[in-house]
Amino acid sequence: MESRQPPVILVLGAGAVGLALAGRLARVATVYAACRPVHADAIRERGLVMEGVWGDGTVRELVPVTGPDGVPPAVDFVIVTAKGTDTHAISREYAGAIRGRPTASLQNGIGNEEILAACTPTVIGGTVTTNFSVVGPGHVRVQSESAPMRLGIWSGDGTALDRLIAIVQSAGIAVEADPDIRSGKWTKALLNIAVNPICALLRSPVGVAADPDIRETVTALIRETYAVAAAEGVRLPWATADGYLDYLFRVQVPDFAAVYPSMYYDLRQGRRTEIDLLNGYVARLGERHGIATPHNQCIAGLVRYAERHPAAR
Repeated sequence: MESRQPPVILVLGAGAVGLALAGRLARVATVYAACRPVHADAIRERGLVMEGVWGDGTVRELVPVTGPDGVPPAVDFVIVTAKGTDTHAISREYAGAIRGRPTASLQNGIGNEEILAACTPTVIGGTVTTNFSVVGPGHVRVQSESAPMRLGIWSGDGTALDRLIAIVQSAGIAVEADPDIRSGKWTKALLNIAVNPICALLRSPVGVAADPDIRETVTALIRETYAVAAAEGVRLPWATADGYLDYLFRVQVPDFAAVYPSMYYDLRQGRRTEIDLLNGYVARLGERHGIATPHNQCIAGLVRYAERHPAAR
């Protein structure tokens, strides 16, 4: 009887999340990780160093690549972990690898799956609440794991989802199937829509959202987002915007009060933010549905301005 070959997986945009995931999946699959040259060189020299709750050690089986020429012709799954600002570019660069293959997005924001669906029929959406960080070149830390990874079919073949979940589980990663991944992606985005751009613009941690003058704006952002989500047919865990706002101000803002969101660091370091996959995305969909979203439009415009003008950062 022929022995079954391990699956071949390509991880695109391998930073902290992608490298950690690739390192763990290398236990059960042949994994190629498209990453920056600084990471690729370090991994080729001495392997990927991992530490934290996913285990400590060096992964020598991982194959780093820095362009599509390094990708083998037969890939079973593509997993995209790039920042949402890079989804268009990476889907063009690796179009040959993505085309016709089941592709999963483990990215923040909403809208990445739609971009990938233009490249391949089977797209899997995913959410990750694990805390990853880059320690140095080819060296990652998995600091905490607050909930299982969730994967769900966005479009296409449901059997691909079952196969990917089985692979992830066999690598020892906690994962669950999500029957409504659209809701899952929107749910995860709510906190980011509510506080990330405000914290970035005000150079303040999440706790600033509790200030009475800021709270009014946060409330308007969420009410507009709920109206757009309803028009899109997205059902969120909290039946009303006020239900989520109660949870936001009672639980999430206090829990993350001292944290500066990633958008804060993106602006400070002159990088493009994911505003167009958060408030900007809500505003675009609102326009499509004839729903007024003045607060989301305003916030998105202010962040875009700050991206272009260093003095405003």
